[in-house]
Amino acid sequence: MLKSILIIDDDKRLRELLEEYLTEKKYNVYLCDDFTSAQEILEYFIFDLIIVDRMMPSGDGVNLIK
Repeated sequence: MLKSILIIDDDKRLRELLEEYLTEKKYNVYLCDDFTSAQEILEYFIFDLIIVDRMMPSGDGVNLIK
């Protein structure tokens, strides 16, 4: 079974680079550009790993993970 990774970052270029690399390594990758969309997707899915930007305009990544 493929592992699922959620990437939450407001930097589009960084999200896309991580997505490309991790997809090549055979991971399912999901992208969010703000905490609101991340909170919505986290209500429905469980991820093996979440990569989150600590400082974004919409909030602090540590608070989201709590």
